[in-house]
Amino acid sequence: MRVTTLLAATVVALVAGIVTGSADMAFAAAGQPTDWALGFQDSRSPVMDDLVWFDNFLLVLITVISLFVLALLIIIMVRFNAKKNPEPSKTTHNTLIEVLWTVVPILILIVVAVPSFRLLYKQMEVPEADLTIKAIGYQWYWGYEYPDHDGLFFEALMLEDDELAEGQPRLLATDTEVVVPVNATVRLQITSEDVIHAWAIPSFGVKMDAVPGRLNETWFRATEVGTYYGQCSELCGIRHAYMPITVKVVTQEEFDEWILWAKEEYAAAPSAYDVADAQR
Repeated sequence: MRVTTLLAATVVALVAGIVTGSADMAFAAAGQPTDWALGFQDSRSPVMDDLVWFDNFLLVLITVISLFVLALLIIIMVRFNAKKNPEPSKTTHNTLIEVLWTVVPILILIVVAVPSFRLLYKQMEVPEADLTIKAIGYQWYWGYEYPDHDGLFFEALMLEDDELAEGQPRLLATDTEVVVPVNATVRLQITSEDVIHAWAIPSFGVKMDAVPGRLNETWFRATEVGTYYGQCSELCGIRHAYMPITVKVVTQEEFDEWILWAKEEYAAAPSAYDVADAQR
């Protein structure tokens, strides 16, 4: 009786947690984490749409398999226990069952592999880009270069608590923002000047290592205007938790205006190579 009560309480707690988490997700701010939320951040890119679909597909598949195995265990415990079978069967082989438990898992893996490889290809194959941005990891901040716009370069450092404006999230907002136009395909080139970092924006489904001496590439296409946040996702030193990423998605007209402003604002800023030399 106590076991039954405990199981019932556990189920109720799980359901309550899921409902509460779902409610939190419904009111979650796009582009940043939300307390007690479940699942991914809201998707704002085609790649993230596919990642969410694939995750849900796997969840359904795993649930079906788990329920099937649970049903088999219950049947075995009920029908083939020692009380009901004082003289157990001495059957050791069943050709049909052995073929099925070999073939069925293979078929399941094939079903999983097809969308998995399709998604992997979509992530790694960079389409023709409308804009290229180079992200350079430093200990512990990011530098950004726009090669298509006269090598525009600036750095983005985390805002301290006393520097935050209203609405800016703690440990995620930066003093400068990566600005991109909405619905534009952005080629992102990522490298590092010291140790391994990782550039990640959950809402875009982007996460790529920044490796010293290597130029990695990925891409994203933001589908809605807004401000999106991420963080370095590779342990990179004592201030790893304090090198956030802020991406502001604007209309094409606003982006063109920002480019003109940024070229003047950051005209005197040193290049990424000058910064690296100064640090050495």
